[in-house]
Amino acid sequence: MSRYSTRDEEETRRLGTRLAKKLSRPALVLLRGELGAGKTVLAKGLAQGFGVEDASVVHSPTFSLINLYPSPGGPVYHVDLYRLESQREQYSTGLDEVLCEEQAAVIIEWAEKLSLAARPSLSIEIVSGEDETRLIQVEECR
Repeated sequence: MSRYSTRDEEETRRLGTRLAKKLSRPALVLLRGELGAGKTVLAKGLAQGFGVEDASVVHSPTFSLINLYPSPGGPVYHVDLYRLESQREQYSTGLDEVLCEEQAAVIIEWAEKLSLAARPSLSIEIVSGEDETRLIQVEECR
């Protein structure tokens, strides 16, 4: 397990970019952390590391549940499970199909709610510290 500390959003985003660049596809990154911990900021960096050219278009898919971003290496899916309560709801979103795409990079926020079988590449826990500091624990799962 690796531990990182970031001081602001830009450092958090850059960490995400570095982490994603080390992964091969298919890739699944699970993000955990309280509301406002910085999951979406880290997801922007991850998306950029997976090849999404303009990370500013990456935003939390809280209401759409799954956002798709094209990249040269294949699709990048950004998933938010915050509003979902059951495995049945997860199936109804098509998440099971997303998880099976061979060239996909999938980033899941609120991963503690994931009830579908999945083999993650990384599992990341983000904890808010003082001011904008974030403590980030990264576990490689492959």
